[in-house]
Amino acid sequence: MIKEATSADIIELENKYGAHNYHPLPVVLSKGEGVYVWDVEGKKYFDFLSAYSAVNQGHCHPRIIGALEQQARTLTLTSRAFYNDMLGKYEKYACDIFGFDKLLPMNSGAEAVETAVKIARKWGYEKKGIPTNKAKIIVCGQNFHGRTVTIVSFSSDPDARGNFGPYTEGFVEVPYNDLKSLKEVIEQDHENIAAFLVEPIQGEAGVFVPDEGYLAQARDICKEHNVLFIADEIQTGIARTGKLLATCGNCSCEGFCEKKPEIKPDMLILGKAISGGVYPISAVLANDEIMEVITPGTHGSTFGGNPIAAAVAMEALAVVKDEKLAENANRLGEIFRNELNEFIKTSDIVTLVRGKGLLNAIVINDTEDSSTAWDICLKLRDNGLLAKPTHGNIIRFAPPLVMNEEELYQCIEIIKNTLVEF
Repeated sequence: MIKEATSADIIELENKYGAHNYHPLPVVLSKGEGVYVWDVEGKKYFDFLSAYSAVNQGHCHPRIIGALEQQARTLTLTSRAFYNDMLGKYEKYACDIFGFDKLLPMNSGAEAVETAVKIARKWGYEKKGIPTNKAKIIVCGQNFHGRTVTIVSFSSDPDARGNFGPYTEGFVEVPYNDLKSLKEVIEQDHENIAAFLVEPIQGEAGVFVPDEGYLAQARDICKEHNVLFIADEIQTGIARTGKLLATCGNCSCEGFCEKKPEIKPDMLILGKAISGGVYPISAVLANDEIMEVITPGTHGSTFGGNPIAAAVAMEALAVVKDEKLAENANRLGEIFRNELNEFIKTSDIVTLVRGKGLLNAIVINDTEDSSTAWDICLKLRDNGLLAKPTHGNIIRFAPPLVMNEEELYQCIEIIKNTLVEF
């Protein structure tokens, strides 16, 4: 009889043969359904990370898996050398939902950010009249947009950036949630600034939520100086924050959420949950005046816009609408923060709870270089809930949006009981 591999066996195998570019929590998952995952020994857990908000619709959602299976049996890939019968349907479907003229399909979130950067620069030269090679893009401190060489060139994370130079030029950093600094930088050099790239909520930095009105006012400053406002909603989009988009910049989202539009970005970057975590899909959306700078040969991807991606993305978006996941995330997020805020009144282990919808974080009362948050996550794992620290003393909580109220209260009790142990 062949001995089945244990979690320890599998971890050792990956440590031996895989590059050590991640530091996973020591749990080996082999099955997922809805808000739950199971390890290879059969232990069941609540998933409170959702693959960094990619699995908003829950693990292995039957409708999304069904769309994947059906399309996989018909046509998987043509490349963009030919048309396929799914891409145009998907492009129209997404453009109608988010209120844009055009969609450019890619695969990963980092690819989509790179695409937006390229579009912004080309638009700057061809539409705004920026002199050749002088275009600048404003970014925010503590940002996380991916790990390509260009993106880490404007990262402030020493691990992401260190020893990967020489770095790509053309980026100017301003503090996040600081309108004064943004305005000063734009006013000083508005002729050469093509775009402002921002996460509506900085997830990887620790779920930093900006002040009320920050995004709308930043958009107005950009508009005044003919600077493109680019929203990176790879993590915050697709109902995660209680609205279809954290910017709520879509004017066509009837049925997706009850929130009224706040702003509309010039370019919208999507990824992660646009596929429900089933397939690598990302997209950049913009109106014709911006997207028309992309012409044959200027950008592309063999897998970008493949038929499976198109079928999966349409079904993943339909699930969000049909199951009212934005409303559910908004309602459950309020409960989560209220319950945790009541808890920290009686405990000194957590100093702060913050977030929107079901993208939340707690700040542990310890230094960033301590192991307390990691140790808490290990104990949460032992108690049946999976989460992960970010930036040392912060724990991010982002369960699938299909979670119901009863399940949420079970998870809140697990979190409270675990924190009491510390």
